[in-house]
Amino acid sequence: MGMNKNTVLAWATFIMIIVGIALIALGAFRYDDVAGWGFASVGVGFFAIAWVFNALKGRV
Repeated sequence: MGMNKNTVLAWATFIMIIVGIALIALGAFRYDDVAGWGFASVGVGFFAIAWVFNALKGRV
């Protein structure tokens, strides 16, 4: 069972969603100052990149 391009993109999407959720959770629950906004915005950026990876599946 080899990994083709679509499988790699699927795993990358899954990992980026997990990291994005973790960053948003850090920003919401761990840091109450300005750093929390930075963590949350980077988490949203991870979601955007994961969305692009998911859209690329089947096209690459």
